[in-house]
Amino acid sequence: MASANRSTTRRRRAASGSRPYARDRAQILRRLARMEGQVRGVSRMIERDETCIDVLQQTAALRAAIDSVTMLLMEDHVHGCLTTAVETGDTDAVADEVMDVMRRSMGRPARPTRGIPEG
Repeated sequence: MASANRSTTRRRRAASGSRPYARDRAQILRRLARMEGQVRGVSRMIERDETCIDVLQQTAALRAAIDSVTMLLMEDHVHGCLTTAVETGDTDAVADEVMDVMRRSMGRPARPTRGIPEG
């Protein structure tokens, strides 16, 4: 049931035409463009046989950049979800959706749906 509520919430937001990340869109696009450059730079470093330490330093910087974009998107998503929860009163489904997105963004397994016993 919770996944049906999440799908409805997503469809409702998609139908409205506005994405929660719209306010940070330009900043996100700039960061993504910078990350593209970083990836090309790491590729060039490998082609030039640069030291592992130097390449690893750049991959760490790239990981930090990805985390930064993830955080911006997550903040906007949570803000949008809170607005939806207030508008619809469906706090449980919205909270479940937020936690599901957080788990996936952290590479964690999804939690079993409430009310369905594990087994």
